[in-house]
Amino acid sequence: MNRNTSFIFLILITVLISGCATYHLSTRSLLEQFADTKKEQKVNIIYAFPLVFPGIVTGNDLDEIKVLDKNGNESTIPVTRHTGVRITKNDGKKNTFYFDTLIIQDSTITGKKDHFLGINIVPINLNNIKKIELQK
Repeated sequence: MNRNTSFIFLILITVLISGCATYHLSTRSLLEQFADTKKEQKVNIIYAFPLVFPGIVTGNDLDEIKVLDKNGNESTIPVTRHTGVRITKNDGKKNTFYFDTLIIQDSTITGKKDHFLGINIVPINLNNIKKIELQK
């Protein structure tokens, strides 16, 4: 193996080993934890010298959330702009977006697929949720 191939192989192995921890929670737990949340504007800025790209989206104000790990043990994880949520609906279709943009309103969940353009997901009815997974 040449030097470049070895370097790429090392990076690939590191990414595969580190992975992301996946947690889950019930729809009921999500509703309980969102009971006292408020909407807030989130500003994210990317610096690409000499340009600056601001992104503004509306999301929830949660700083942390109680979840269950793969063994069913309860944990509290921080909610950051990198925390992802994947919702599996009863028909098997999945929606993935950023958890900090998740808003519950009128028995539906909305959210954003990104922090800059504000691309919305198709609203999800709470009664149509099979599984909720979070990745930090």
